[in-house]
Amino acid sequence: MKIHDLAPAEGSRKNRKRVGRGPGSGHGKTACRGHKGQNSRSGGGVRPGFEGGQMPIHRRLPKRGFTNPFKKEYLLVNLDDLKGYEENMIVDREMLEAAGIVKKKGSGIKLLGRGDIDTPMVIKVDKVSRSARAKIEAAGGKVEMV
Repeated sequence: MKIHDLAPAEGSRKNRKRVGRGPGSGHGKTACRGHKGQNSRSGGGVRPGFEGGQMPIHRRLPKRGFTNPFKKEYLLVNLDDLKGYEENMIVDREMLEAAGIVKKKGSGIKLLGRGDIDTPMVIKVDKVSRSARAKIEAAGGKVEMV
């Protein structure tokens, strides 16, 4: 097979409809819009969510609940994600981002206790669970709250 033998699958590519390009195209004159009416005009049509005068769904449904705009989000990191770090290493947000464990910017980091840890290290996070703190301190490391 050579590069000039490559072609897209049959029926996967379709030419776009070129409207208003003369009578020979089959889409000339009114450009597939019909003769009169709201949708034949430039700027015509209805706004998004308009249902022809019927009470729209966003007004029919009840409003429920509350979203706290000040809620702090935490990215969860488990102890088994911290395997492979050397002894007495300082593990902070920058190291976790470089390793690809933490991807989202601007959120806090909470350390959870799934898995085991056997090397002592200093971990700097925003929050830590009781079980994670106990396992780290049992291994000889310590947790610092940022």
